[in-house]
Amino acid sequence: MPEWLTKIFGRIKDLWGQWSLPRKLVLFGVAAVVIVAFVLLATVSAKPTQVPIFNTIIEDQQMVDRISTALDAENIAHTIGADGRIYAQDDVTARMARSLLVREDLLPGQLDPWNFFTNMDRWTLTDFDRDINLQRALTTNLEQHIASLADVDSAKVSLVLPETQLFVEDQKPVTASVIIQPKPGSDISENRKKVEGIVKLIQFAVEGLLAENITIMDFRGTVLNDFTGLEDVDRLDLTSKMLRQKRALEAQYTATILQSLSDVFTPSRVNIVNFDIDLEFVKKAIETQEHFPITMKEDNPNTPYSELEVVPSIVRSRENSSENFEGTGFNPEGPPGQEGQTPPAYQDLNNLVGRYESDRNIENFEINVRNTSEEKSPYEIKRISLGMVIDGTWEIKYDEEGEPVLLPGGGREREYKPVADEILAQAQQVVEGAVGFSRARGDVVTVENIPFDRSEQFRLDDEAWMRKRQVQRVILWSIIGLTGVIFLFVVARLISRQLERRRREREEELARQHQAMREQALRSAEEEGIEVEMSVQERARIEMQENAKNMAREHPEDVAQLIRTWLAEE
Repeated sequence: MPEWLTKIFGRIKDLWGQWSLPRKLVLFGVAAVVIVAFVLLATVSAKPTQVPIFNTIIEDQQMVDRISTALDAENIAHTIGADGRIYAQDDVTARMARSLLVREDLLPGQLDPWNFFTNMDRWTLTDFDRDINLQRALTTNLEQHIASLADVDSAKVSLVLPETQLFVEDQKPVTASVIIQPKPGSDISENRKKVEGIVKLIQFAVEGLLAENITIMDFRGTVLNDFTGLEDVDRLDLTSKMLRQKRALEAQYTATILQSLSDVFTPSRVNIVNFDIDLEFVKKAIETQEHFPITMKEDNPNTPYSELEVVPSIVRSRENSSENFEGTGFNPEGPPGQEGQTPPAYQDLNNLVGRYESDRNIENFEINVRNTSEEKSPYEIKRISLGMVIDGTWEIKYDEEGEPVLLPGGGREREYKPVADEILAQAQQVVEGAVGFSRARGDVVTVENIPFDRSEQFRLDDEAWMRKRQVQRVILWSIIGLTGVIFLFVVARLISRQLERRRREREEELARQHQAMREQALRSAEEEGIEVEMSVQERARIEMQENAKNMAREHPEDVAQLIRTWLAEE
């Protein structure tokens, strides 16, 4: 046995020996509960899944008791679930129970009527069963499709598929009725487009179903697809669409014109006073027939001359006939012995020889024909009327010194310069080209030079200019004052430093004089042999002077650098 496993068993044995009897009993109890739980889980999992006899919840307790009694009488094992359904052990038992209940007329009231055709055992499948299955499949599919819409919460569909008759006049139409539950906040009850979409969905899903045979209702009983009397509403919608198209077209032309002229005159100088496009909303289909010559020989592109040979037409068929006659004509006469029936005017022509010739030539020619069908756009521009004004330029007047000339109110005087006539003509040509001007159509495009009222703009500009000028003056005088203050401060600083330097020099001179007098007194005292006692500060100062002198002799550069530093600081 491995060493680590031996240690683990030894550890468990030691812990087991340390546990008391109650703890050991608790451990055994927990283990027993776990084992029982695993056994129950395995038993339940191994139990076969029960099959519901009917896929519906039976809320009537009396019906449940009657069904249970009938099943017990036939020894069919079953259970009643907590969800209100009756379950059998397997599919075979469920089918037996279902057949028994159908025979005994014990079907639940809430049962799906299609369950009879899908949950019953049948040896054969008749045409009636196929028709029922088809109808159920169509109904279920339509309900799922309609319920999948974003505006529909649920839907119920009922289809009537009549039997096919021998004669068409005896055939009954296919009909459909739909009840929908709109979702909260949905506008499907008022939105005609959405209702028409549901109608088309149902119509295309069922063969032979016409739109007039479909009825769609909401849960209030309101017919949603009854569009009778909505012709005026459709006409208003069409008019609204036409107006939107007109406004969009006018906005497009306006943006094009302003963009083309803004770079020349600036946007503030161009204004469209009136722009109206007269549209005719028609839908025309034009068919044209073109006759073109027949090519007999193609052109050779490798030669410098053209070999193209064309003829306007070719002979398709030709018919020639010629008639020649010479002799007397046939004059009818009556029976023998009777006078003939020739009129007296023609009797003198009898026995005269005549001659007759007739030539006829008929030729049928073939020509090339090309048929072209063209459908024009739903609208056509009938007339364009455009009125545009362009402002001139305003220039500020300046005096001889380059300063603007001021008015009595403080504003700057300006001079207006109109737009030249040739520039207006060029601008009008640009505008006419942008809108597709057509004189034959009766279009009117006018471009005039009219001064705009810019008094408010000039007032704001003058106020901003005056504020800017005032700010500039304040900044200028502030800079001058600040410069003066700085100059005075520098002068005062120089004067104070000069006074301070002179004061230090005077004090240093007095100190040198005092030191010289003291040293002289000391020398005199030493020469006379008088012993002089010096204070500690005096001795320290003398030692410091001696040290400074010695350092100056030994390191003159360092001392010079130190003196320069002191002077710079002062």
